Amino acid sequence: MDQTDHVPEQAGSPSDTDRGQGAPVSAPVIRLKAVVAAAKYHGLELDIRDFAAEPGEDTPSPATLVRWLEDQGAVAKAVRIKWRYLVKMTNSPPIVLMFRDGSAALMVNATPDRGVVWLQDPLKGASVAAVPVDELRLSQIWTGDILLIKRRKGESEADAPVSLGWLAQMVLREKRSLRDIGIASMTLSVLQIFPPLVVMQVVDKVVGYHSMSTLVSISGLLFIFSLYEVLISYGRRELSMVLTTRIDSRISLHLFSRLVSLPLEYFERQQAGNVLGRVTAIYKVRDFLTGRLMSTALDMFTLVVILPFLFMLSSTLAWMTVACAGLIGLVVVVAMNPLAKLMTQQLAADRNRSAILYESVAGIRTLKTLALEPIRKQAWDDATAEVIRWKLAVGRFSNWVQTIVMPLDLFISRGIILVGAYLALVSPSSVGMGGLVAFMMLGARVASPLVGLARLMDDFNEVMASLGEASSVLNQPTETKALTTGMRPRIKGALSFEGVNFSYPGSTQLALKNVNFSVPAGTMLGLVGRSGSGKSTITRLLQGVSRSYTGYLKLDGVDLREINLTHLRRSFGVVLQDNFLFRGTIRENITAGRPGLTIDDVVHAARMAGAEEFIERMPAGYETFIEEGSTNISGGQRQRLAIARAVITDPKLMILDEATSALDPESEALVNANLERIGKGRTMVIVSHRLSSLVNCDQICVMDQGEVADIAPHNVLLERCDIYRTLWMQQNRHTEGRTSSEGASLIAEGE
Repeated sequence: MDQTDHVPEQAGSPSDTDRGQGAPVSAPVIRLKAVVAAAKYHGLELDIRDFAAEPGEDTPSPATLVRWLEDQGAVAKAVRIKWRYLVKMTNSPPIVLMFRDGSAALMVNATPDRGVVWLQDPLKGASVAAVPVDELRLSQIWTGDILLIKRRKGESEADAPVSLGWLAQMVLREKRSLRDIGIASMTLSVLQIFPPLVVMQVVDKVVGYHSMSTLVSISGLLFIFSLYEVLISYGRRELSMVLTTRIDSRISLHLFSRLVSLPLEYFERQQAGNVLGRVTAIYKVRDFLTGRLMSTALDMFTLVVILPFLFMLSSTLAWMTVACAGLIGLVVVVAMNPLAKLMTQQLAADRNRSAILYESVAGIRTLKTLALEPIRKQAWDDATAEVIRWKLAVGRFSNWVQTIVMPLDLFISRGIILVGAYLALVSPSSVGMGGLVAFMMLGARVASPLVGLARLMDDFNEVMASLGEASSVLNQPTETKALTTGMRPRIKGALSFEGVNFSYPGSTQLALKNVNFSVPAGTMLGLVGRSGSGKSTITRLLQGVSRSYTGYLKLDGVDLREINLTHLRRSFGVVLQDNFLFRGTIRENITAGRPGLTIDDVVHAARMAGAEEFIERMPAGYETFIEEGSTNISGGQRQRLAIARAVITDPKLMILDEATSALDPESEALVNANLERIGKGRTMVIVSHRLSSLVNCDQICVMDQGEVADIAPHNVLLERCDIYRTLWMQQNRHTEGRTSSEGASLIAEGE
């Protein structure tokens, strides 16, 4: 499989039908198109550009395709099936049949009496009739694997609100592991009954009658029971570790997926450290579910099995044990509400301290440059003092609760034996010496889950507070639907604003007021205006960052809100004023997660952005590693790499929002000279305060207080637009003054 097969079709590239009849399509691409066609039957719009191949996998495997489909909101299952079952699947939805050469076909029907299945070419679709294929012909090319696809009904686990029920449902999905752990726990509970009964026989029979043979027999039984208990305990711990690891990984995957699907507007309104502190609180819930809750639930098996035997040995002592455990639970329940309030305050203080730490690390350069260490230390000290104050309050309250509970706990472990001894002295027939020893051994095992269950309520307060913190972030409206649904038109670049109004959340003032203008595809459009005039707001709307506008913003005649958000953003090339580069090599940053792009693509993009010359001077060239925060390259170099990253996919529409602001004059002149070449065949939207860089634009839109003041080429605007002329004169007053003085001197000489 060629490298380009990982990204079968770049943004704005021609379709297969446009490449000409002679252009072959690779087998892996055919397989992906078959999956897309089957998903479309169920109303799922997929794009093969969203598919990410597994490392070292030339052809998408059924397991990889299932993973991709489930990420896109479908239910998929890969099955290996025999011909006799396949031919009976009549009137079925399209089924993807995997072929040995890496391609696939769609099975749309079957005729058992004729012994054929009907296959359809995924490249041609329903426009070409399906063809019948018998077992002999199919067996020569079919691997035996099929892919079944259907649309997920209702809310998926990935979209459902984060709650205790959501987490419990995630745990309950591991039915097989839970069943095996339950069987092991029940077996252990039964085995734990025998040692105390054996000890009772030792005390009553062996010691009383001095029977050595009975002791040997009992010792052998005790050894066998202990061996089984050790082996089953090992198996249960192994199963529990596997279960908790699987749950942990699923929670982590869902957490990150939910976090990155939140809209950009949410992160712009929230402090980053605060968001991270709230989200990571869910790991306390995870620890509770897979730790204390699970161990207590497993101990409950012991309670269910052993408690009846306690009542058989001595109902009086058994009721005393249950009563003490119940009183412990009552004390904990009464303390729950005030303890929950204190814990909420502690979590809030801890979250605020984490935000200060994150902000200090993120802004360490500014902190060092301005010598802000003492001020930030003072802020950290104050936040730490607040955390300690609430932590101490929680600890003191919990200490009082534990102090009240402790006498009851001690009575269960120590007082019961005294009461039992008294009963044995007063009424030897009610409980014997051996029975008392057996009761103490079993009673300790019963009291432990009862006390643990009561104390579990104590942990429940902190868990619910942590869950509330995490859900306040993770339950925010996401972009998942916009990212996975909607139209995927071929982007050409024609833009049209028709009565567009927009205001930012929480603001009563319109950022855009009745914006009306349109430009054809291939236009180089400049956006100018004073600060706050709405230039960047227009680019935000074009990128789909904000979709709550009124009016119509159309791309190639289609309203932006109807276009799939992933498709839209992959069809754009965006360069911002302050661009972020990830830790990794220059090549990895330019390709930006598109592994199908080759080094030739990278070099071509770097050349267009004017970055080739400084990259080749670096010791490792395109494999030079960029540190966190891009500290080992200059701001101008970072900006040119961002431009290369934007143009490498050959997008039909590019947005440059103050893209040359961080460049030195030489680099800026180099990029501006390339803009005309970069903009050839694509629509360019360029936001810049430097009007000199927009002189060659086809159209320049002048914004003023959220409204379009005028739109025309540079020369026309100089004549008829006062705002543009004023901005031009302000930026070129030195040049104009010099020209005027030179002209005046020439006139004087002429006179």
